[in-house]
Amino acid sequence: MPRKSPAVDGVVAGVQRLLRRGLPVTPTGADAVLLDLRGVVARAVDPADASSRTAALDGTLRGLLARFDDARYAPAVRALFGLPPAEPGLNLTLRRELAAEAAGHEVHHFRKRIEPKLVEKVAWELLSDADRFTRSTLIAPRLAPATTRQPVPADPFAWEVAEHEEQLSRIWSVLYAARAELLAVERLISLEAGRTSIIIAAVTAAWRWAVARAEATSYTTAFALEADIGPAELVALAGWTPVLTPAQASRLVEAAAGGASREQFVAALHGETELGNTWVNGFLTRSTSSRHSIKHENGSTL
Repeated sequence: MPRKSPAVDGVVAGVQRLLRRGLPVTPTGADAVLLDLRGVVARAVDPADASSRTAALDGTLRGLLARFDDARYAPAVRALFGLPPAEPGLNLTLRRELAAEAAGHEVHHFRKRIEPKLVEKVAWELLSDADRFTRSTLIAPRLAPATTRQPVPADPFAWEVAEHEEQLSRIWSVLYAARAELLAVERLISLEAGRTSIIIAAVTAAWRWAVARAEATSYTTAFALEADIGPAELVALAGWTPVLTPAQASRLVEAAAGGASREQFVAALHGETELGNTWVNGFLTRSTSSRHSIKHENGSTL
């Protein structure tokens, strides 16, 4: 890990204090240094409301712990913070015993040697998450319940603002749709689902990604100054995808053009075996060395 700074020390201390009660995070259990992290503020429905930021911190931590990248200590760190294999309501002593057992360590050794490293790693993950939000120039618009109708006045400036908000909503809707399908693929791979199920999900993810890339191109062309980001960087917000050549990415976008349905998208790419292999095998590299083709449900290749 990089050399610690006073700011990092503050986050580590905040996570350490949070550990005493474990999850869920409560308004009285979260330090301001954690509630002020950029990733937490950006996820809060109402950034000015402490309860909203508390809920955002709780969700952020749960997500980070779910994706903890150290396979040996993942169950241990989750138990330490009160997630399965721990049960809600357990005190830190019991959670620590479960964590030590999950990690295969004696409790005293775990508390003295392992626990501080896990706490520090969680703190670094929170800081890395905040850094990703800090470097992003485009934040999803927050939604709030509408109590009254808000008509657009017959005024050029109002039309321009409304159009920009409209396009922002469109780009984020397709980005989140793509993210949902990319997450579905990763979840199925983690569950070791059948090959066919993974391929079907990967096809859907390719379609949603292509739609998002097309919309990103349209948005950045129309609102270049506001976007300050290119189509590739914008669509990357949806999540990780296999590496494509510019020609392959262009081919996917072309197949999704004009509001093409999933079926039309797959039909347009019928026979594109190399492209299908690149996309699907990019996801499966970690779990298998065999090559897969994106296929129709009836067995024909993409």
